[in-house]
Amino acid sequence: MAETQSDSKSGGGPWIPLESNPEWAVKAGLVASQAHFEDIYGLDNEALSDIRGVNVLQLLGMVTEPVKAVILLFPITNPYEQKRREEDLRIAREGQHPIDPTVFWMKQTISNACGTMALLHALVNSDVTFAPESPIEKFIDVCKDKTPEERAKILESTQLFADIHEDAASGGQTSVPTDLHTDLHFTCFVRAPNPPSRETGQAVGPGGMRLLELDGRRVGPIDRGESTEFLKDVAKFVRNSYVAYTANLNFSMIALCGGPSVE
Repeated sequence: MAETQSDSKSGGGPWIPLESNPEWAVKAGLVASQAHFEDIYGLDNEALSDIRGVNVLQLLGMVTEPVKAVILLFPITNPYEQKRREEDLRIAREGQHPIDPTVFWMKQTISNACGTMALLHALVNSDVTFAPESPIEKFIDVCKDKTPEERAKILESTQLFADIHEDAASGGQTSVPTDLHTDLHFTCFVRAPNPPSRETGQAVGPGGMRLLELDGRRVGPIDRGESTEFLKDVAKFVRNSYVAYTANLNFSMIALCGGPSVE
């Protein structure tokens, strides 16, 4: 489910649900010789200890470094929805650890656009190269100094992104569904520096980098704690905060990695 009906506010949609298809990024303007996406095959020893005798540390080690962002596809359940709403309400009321103000985040207003949202959050918040005058480079330029809601309106009116999304979704391994409602959702994880305090100009609290979750359905970027080893930090958080709360195994993860694909 890209978003519930109650969360959808507008949007010229719904769009066709997008699979874990990173070809969208290249069509949008990512220079493939500078960065690419790879599958992530494991999270912990207990879950994957018997796969061909390879342990999880080796599986995570198969992912090309540096990892710049991680995209998670996960099943939406009633317990997750309750937890999401409670956390958003708590953050809205009480706040959270300060977020680096340079982090790009936008609100999702188009049904089934969560795949495109996750890819945008991953790409825009990573030091990757885009082709000149490409759709994503133009989008970033237009969205400068815009609010998350204004960015959402820009995405709604950018037909080229809708066309790229539809093309990528239609080119997936499964046939295009006639029922566009789905109970799967994409979210994105990135790292960002600890923001400086307004009073001293120094980083707030210990640690130099923070793990952030970027999901257009949420109240904003969500701080997930200090990050020292990005990929392992994401794997630990996903295991403890997503996988542990459901028996549904419809999870997949892809990493945005530096350099060209070795395939």
